[in-house]
Amino acid sequence: PTGTNAVESALKLARKVKGREAIVSFTNAFHGMSLGSLAVTGNAFKRAGAGIPLVHGTPMPFDNYFDGTVPDFLWFERLLEDQGSGLNKPAAVIVETVQGEGGINVARPEWLRALKELCERQDMLLIVDDIQMGCGRTGAFFSFEESGITPDIVTVSKSISGYGLPMSLCLFRPELDVWEPGEHNGTFRGNNPAFVTATAALETYWTDPHITHQTALLGQQVEQSLLAICDEHRSAGARYRGRGLVWGLEFRDKSRAGLIAQRAFELGLLIETSGPESDVVKLLPALTITPDELDEGLSTLARAVWEVEG
Repeated sequence: PTGTNAVESALKLARKVKGREAIVSFTNAFHGMSLGSLAVTGNAFKRAGAGIPLVHGTPMPFDNYFDGTVPDFLWFERLLEDQGSGLNKPAAVIVETVQGEGGINVARPEWLRALKELCERQDMLLIVDDIQMGCGRTGAFFSFEESGITPDIVTVSKSISGYGLPMSLCLFRPELDVWEPGEHNGTFRGNNPAFVTATAALETYWTDPHITHQTALLGQQVEQSLLAICDEHRSAGARYRGRGLVWGLEFRDKSRAGLIAQRAFELGLLIETSGPESDVVKLLPALTITPDELDEGLSTLARAVWEVEG
């Protein structure tokens, strides 16, 4: 029924399959608010809400965390060398191809491919959390398609029901299906209206490439607008990043994101912030938005930025 529950099932399944406890996640990751998901989440504020120690999770640097000054997976490889082939070796790695709550951090395709190769070489499962970035958010249905990798386990939720109804899925390779009957169940499994709307959404939007093409065009529209905003506010250290229809805008002064979101709300535009210090303006428009609607929203954002930055 929820994204965090799909993550919980993915973690439980990976541990059951491999017979090991540890899960590797990444800096600034967000995977949910229940205890297992929090253990692989990087945000200190959200982790503190658990009220107990969160164990069996090991954080590693996400792509470009050190701005290219440290080779990819250097720490990860060293950890694996130290642990050898014993029970302490991780059962799985969980990753977002684009970190949404973490600040719109986009993993490079080559980094994802290297991560997949590392998992295969070290007998670890690769879990892609596509709860926020899947279902066409970055273009293709799954956000990892661009990189060419095939994860062992994928979690999807949010847009999957097509109508905002509670629904999530944990997808995995058939040979990993080692569940006993009822081993991961619950009161609200199998939301019938959500199955109906999900089927309708898949048949409406994913029987041809139109929605993928449309997302690419709208993404270009967003990028051009953000480029103009950053050029206009270069002295404030403005910069942007994103893919498809998920984008982030940040400034040297980390407090600016919250002020811009507040001013945008006053002007009639609902946007949020993300990042470890809520320091990134997060753009997550509906995939069905029209170019005119998107232009109106981007114009309002530009006005909010101008009125905050001056």
